[in-house]
Amino acid sequence: MVEKTEFNTQKKKFNDGRDWFFEKRFGMFIHWGIYSIPGWHEQMQWRMEVPRLEYAKLAEKFNPTRFNPDEWLDAAESAGMEYVTFTAKHHDGFCLWNTKETDYNVMNSPYGEDVLAKLADACHKRFMPLCVYYSVPDWYHKNYPNQGRHHELEPQKGDDPDIGKYVTFVKAQLREICSNYGEIHGIWWDNNVPEHDDPSVNAMIRKLQPKAIINNRGFDDGDFATPEREMRDAHGDVNSPTTPVEACDSIGAESWGYRENEDYYSIGRLTNKIDYYLARGHNYLLNLGPKGDGSIPEKASAILAEIGRWYGNVKESFQGTEFVVSEDADVDITRKGDILYAHLNEKRDKSGVIIQGVDKSPKSAIVMNNGNKLETAVELMPSKFQSEPCLHIWGIPIDELSNEAIVLKLS
Repeated sequence: MVEKTEFNTQKKKFNDGRDWFFEKRFGMFIHWGIYSIPGWHEQMQWRMEVPRLEYAKLAEKFNPTRFNPDEWLDAAESAGMEYVTFTAKHHDGFCLWNTKETDYNVMNSPYGEDVLAKLADACHKRFMPLCVYYSVPDWYHKNYPNQGRHHELEPQKGDDPDIGKYVTFVKAQLREICSNYGEIHGIWWDNNVPEHDDPSVNAMIRKLQPKAIINNRGFDDGDFATPEREMRDAHGDVNSPTTPVEACDSIGAESWGYRENEDYYSIGRLTNKIDYYLARGHNYLLNLGPKGDGSIPEKASAILAEIGRWYGNVKESFQGTEFVVSEDADVDITRKGDILYAHLNEKRDKSGVIIQGVDKSPKSAIVMNNGNKLETAVELMPSKFQSEPCLHIWGIPIDELSNEAIVLKLS
């Protein structure tokens, strides 16, 4: 029979205000900074070996007159997203808030306004949890020990590498973020290349922002793992029964920041990945990169709207459900009481599905994507003739729904 798995033991409660993470499980990742002006890649400075001072001139052009945080949140809500993670400082070191710790910030750009403050205000008004991304590598700060490792520059003229001084700088900046922008629901570290441990950094964050969840890419293990794109185990084992997981991906294949000539992923790929992780009780963070003027690309808006249409139809299959393991590798199952949800989140090449271990037909079988009713029977299947009779569901409109993850509701 279908057996309960241990995946959802990740739903253990933090018991200190951070439980929102287990309830609002689909979020928007936003990569935005001065790298959006040339529109090539958020790591342009590193990948194209742009000299530091030359790259820094982009700050003199940063004037996003079309930046409207409410439009960003409208786009998030259109996709069904319930929280936001925003890149306050990416690897290039440019800061999008009014920091007193460096002049390399948005207040000294032509725009001259605190982007983080505007986004935080908009989130607070909508009761939308806001998490803040902060890069450990810094390609601008003289004390960061750039040594040419992954996601680092080669040593630069004027560098004064000192990890102790740099962590002091980081703590001062995180103190600003956690003290001046109202309630912060999370800190999303990225790429601790030096692998420097300092638990005092996260301890300070937790003291200042008790509801903040912290990921595993910073100065200690953090609260949750962060598998990225197809690298399901690169930043945490998605099959771990004890560690909460927030997978992340971008709607574009080439870049996380705005790319003018982006190759966008299909709705099918994106919904399949969202379904894969949410069915297992994990969180999912889907990224877009606004343009240099602050607006969201039309194609990105259209993709989010399509995801929202799909997600609105199948969301029930993720809410209050438990992930269960069947004997069939080609179908994931979640369960809520007497209802089973069959998640067909891999490419389908046939119009039926077989679920072993189920010995009775459901009262109804519905394709959640479009409401179609399906035929079912418990029968011995030629392809499974060595096993017991199986639940056979057929007539699934795989051609009509070829570009989205299919979810069946079996009552």
